[in-house]
Amino acid sequence: MKNTFFIDHESDAIRAFVANIDFSEAQTDVEKAVRLYYAVRDGFRYNPHNISLQPKDFRASIQVQRAEGHCIDKATILAAAARAIGVPSRLGFANVTNHIGTEKIEKVLGINVLVFHGFTELYLGGRWVKATPAFNAALCEKLDVEPLEFNGKEDSVFQQFSRTGNRFMEYLHNYGSFDDLPFDQMIGEWKKYYPKLFTYNIKQLVIRD
Repeated sequence: MKNTFFIDHESDAIRAFVANIDFSEAQTDVEKAVRLYYAVRDGFRYNPHNISLQPKDFRASIQVQRAEGHCIDKATILAAAARAIGVPSRLGFANVTNHIGTEKIEKVLGINVLVFHGFTELYLGGRWVKATPAFNAALCEKLDVEPLEFNGKEDSVFQQFSRTGNRFMEYLHNYGSFDDLPFDQMIGEWKKYYPKLFTYNIKQLVIRD
């Protein structure tokens, strides 16, 4: 797939990230994709509290140089890394409700819907498979939910319930699949659902305690 503005898999930063992953025991694209998934899931701490509103900050080559990121960041890194090893990839987006640990975000956003939640789709075994690397294992342990696993053959999407049976995630709306991040559409949806964030000409949303 071609190099795009956001999924810039031909960049030095993405090539360096992929070069540091151990593929010595991975023979197939599926096995390589699984290793990429865990490298992204647990190699970057999930942090939804610091979101840039500038296009350049959503490029995979920029995001991969950080130690943390939100769901769109991590999905874009995984998509770029996959393309770098020859696995076709694209991005998917949905609106979801997270029923655990979102009080701080909801207070700022004024709504309990996480709009334009991002995940990755990888073309493996002749079909598109969803992969959601957002929540690192340490965070899942803290939230008392099982970390999302990925075997390259089945969709890996957020679970509905926690270990104790409490409701965790619910998918409300699917925006579809995209070969690159639809930045303008994303910002448009954020403006519709989170209008108070755009009352001022801010360049970055930082949610603090």
